Amino acid sequence: MRITRLIPALAAALFTVLAMAPTASAAAPEAEGGATPFIIGGGQASNAPWAARLFSNGRQTCTATIIAPTWILTAKHCVSGGNLSFRIGSLDQTSGGTVANGVQVHNHSSDLSLVRLDRSVSATYARLGSPGSVSAGQSVQVYGWGATSQCGSEINCQSRYLKVANVTVTGGCTDAYGGSAICARRGNGITAGGDSGGPMMANGVQVGVASTSDRQTTTAYTNVTQYRSWIQSIAGV
Repeated sequence: MRITRLIPALAAALFTVLAMAPTASAAAPEAEGGATPFIIGGGQASNAPWAARLFSNGRQTCTATIIAPTWILTAKHCVSGGNLSFRIGSLDQTSGGTVANGVQVHNHSSDLSLVRLDRSVSATYARLGSPGSVSAGQSVQVYGWGATSQCGSEINCQSRYLKVANVTVTGGCTDAYGGSAICARRGNGITAGGDSGGPMMANGVQVGVASTSDRQTTTAYTNVTQYRSWIQSIAGV
């Protein structure tokens, strides 16, 4: 099973990746040259201290999590757009929390990236799941600062606040780069532009990183539980 639409924001930087799979005909178009930031449906998150908003050259683009004092986990397709910075630990992407810069990027062959920060950040770090942490039929939570509707130029759909939605795991699939992924169908919401790199949480642990979505019914998250040894070798967690 292959989802056909990347969730991201930097359209110009993603043309070569988008060419890997045709765009779903009913999906909303990308915002030209900018971020397509909030989950369609769902609601505002009330507690996500590990959440991080990713900015590229000062412009909001993707979602991420902090997993250790100096390490951010996000999607690979989110980190190629320029100077990276993160607002960590705030539900409001415009204020609060801690701001830190990315100084080193480690990319996996799948749609995963680890970004080392320029400072140690005290936070509640996302705990990562292991194989068996998630199964088909399970209701899980997805978080992101992504488009709130299919409104054409999704830059106009963004909200200041982190959103969350429930989705139901349907099984295994592949991410934007052919890596192991977890597919899920829409529950009370679905991921969209700007949710890329955000977490899928199952019983309080992170099991996936947002990779692709058709923005209507189905989304794919790179399976964090399958790549724990790679994450641990770099970030130590």
